[in-house]
Amino acid sequence: MKFMKLGSKPDAFYAEGNSRYVSSDLATDVTIVVGEVKFYLHKFPLLSKSNQLQKLVSNASEVDSNEIQLPDFPGGSKTFEICAKFCYGMTVILAPYNVVAARCGAEYLEMTEDVDRGNLISKIEIFLNSSVFRSWKDSIIVLQTTASLLPWSEELKVVGRCVDSIASKTSVDPSSIKWSYTYNRKLTLSDEIIEDSMKVKDRYASVPKDWWIEDICELDISLYRRVMIAVKSKGRMDADVIGEALKTYAIRWLPDSVEALLSDVHQKRNKSLVETIICLLPSDKGVGCSCSFLLKLLKVAILIGAEASSREELMERIGLKLDEATASDLLISAQSTSTQDTKYDVDLVQCLVRRFMMHENIGQDSNIDAKNEKNADDFVLGHGPLLNVGKLIDRYLAEIATDPKLTLSCFLDLSQSIPEAARPIHDGLYWAIDIYLKEHPILTKAERKKLCIAMNVKKLTANASMHAAQNERLPLRVVVQVLFFEQARTAAMVQNTNSSGSLEVSRSTTNTDEDLEKSEPQPMTLQKQMSQLRTTSKDFQKNGKLIKEGSKHKSAIQLLPSRSRRIFDKLWVVGKGNGICESKNSETSGSSHSPTSMIHGEVKISPSTTRDRRHSIS
Repeated sequence: MKFMKLGSKPDAFYAEGNSRYVSSDLATDVTIVVGEVKFYLHKFPLLSKSNQLQKLVSNASEVDSNEIQLPDFPGGSKTFEICAKFCYGMTVILAPYNVVAARCGAEYLEMTEDVDRGNLISKIEIFLNSSVFRSWKDSIIVLQTTASLLPWSEELKVVGRCVDSIASKTSVDPSSIKWSYTYNRKLTLSDEIIEDSMKVKDRYASVPKDWWIEDICELDISLYRRVMIAVKSKGRMDADVIGEALKTYAIRWLPDSVEALLSDVHQKRNKSLVETIICLLPSDKGVGCSCSFLLKLLKVAILIGAEASSREELMERIGLKLDEATASDLLISAQSTSTQDTKYDVDLVQCLVRRFMMHENIGQDSNIDAKNEKNADDFVLGHGPLLNVGKLIDRYLAEIATDPKLTLSCFLDLSQSIPEAARPIHDGLYWAIDIYLKEHPILTKAERKKLCIAMNVKKLTANASMHAAQNERLPLRVVVQVLFFEQARTAAMVQNTNSSGSLEVSRSTTNTDEDLEKSEPQPMTLQKQMSQLRTTSKDFQKNGKLIKEGSKHKSAIQLLPSRSRRIFDKLWVVGKGNGICESKNSETSGSSHSPTSMIHGEVKISPSTTRDRRHSIS
């Protein structure tokens, strides 16, 4: 901290209560009242330095009075005492904490060069320009003191000069910074690597780009706003650093508890603070602040009743980067004035999703399933944010599904607010539906059916399908669909594996064998298809290939509960009756085999199956 010493005489001022005296052989001849303090002084040293006191003493003499009132003296009695001691030539120490007050007091008393050469105003200006404004921390301290000295400090342009000094230093190349600064925040990983790899003497040479953030957090919101506007106007600061600065300031001044946030003492200040931070957000809405910070700011803005324009600005920014949010970020409590009766503001989340979709501009690419494999890969790579929002909404649905007041229509509206392309896998939606069914047991059969229509069982993974097949909360029709598609998926997997093995065999056979195999009649009945499937599956497991795949490729039916097995057994009997049969004998011989019994039972190889497999290489 810089300081300046003025005068050489010893301090002869002393106090008695609210009175101030000067130790002197000469009697005092003027009394100056500043606030509640009376100064008993001598006219000569004061009038030799102050043009204002000359006028006031002259006016007092006309009414035969030796008392002068200075009720509006900037800085009060302490500042006047500094000016009076300077007039007497006594030692005065100027520092960043009192220099602005002394400058305002000298201006009030008109202690200019016209009155006396080397007067107080000129000396203070030299100190400010040569020392204070060149120092990083001194400039911040001086700026803080200007708040209590308005409008004097503003009219003397001390505030503007401090702001410009601070803003200019933030734009300096970090490698050129030699002054001290406060940095208590956690370093990024890259910064930590640099710190660890450097020698102790070289660590001070590495200065992060956001080195200045914490020091200016001590400023009042009005002064902070002016500094940040000046920093942004320089055009040299990254939007990410601006966003980090605003986040740090919000954490520093916004209370953690809702009670403190809404208290009568601080609500007005908090509202002004939030609206100012929103106003200072980087001009590029897509960068600067994380989505998590913006959502927290939105929560506070809603609680304290910030202006609608401020909330609208936040929602617009959040809509641009909703894919970066987490489900917990979206858990914004519904207000008592809201039309919703739910625990969380679901309508607000739907509004954010709509804004995101507007920016994504999804048109013809609404169905990823309709694309071929290559195009689908391109779609996933090009629409990562869309897929992230799909996962986000499913997780959010799982969070709010526990709310007993959440209506079915509200749940379905939010689940259907994203396009099908955003949800290539329906596991997340399934878990959310399961939680909703569990927490809302009074749903009717029709309502449960309506809820499950939102889910596509074809897009469930093996684990989710296994769970769904055993889930007694799901409608019977959904369980049947899950069983069917899981069995079809398992059969397709085994068939694909068998086809690849048959391809190797065919390469080693002769053309005559191929001709014979082509002439072999193909199995037509469902019984023969399942029999061949069982035989192939068993042979494949003997070769160790299915065992390597583990439980992922086991048929879901093997682990089904009795309820699900009974359902599928009935379906098997019905399907068998409607199938195309080659003969009554084949139908009768296969009538006792349901899918579950065939899997658990012993595989029987029919003559036709043996004939089909006669070209196999043993």
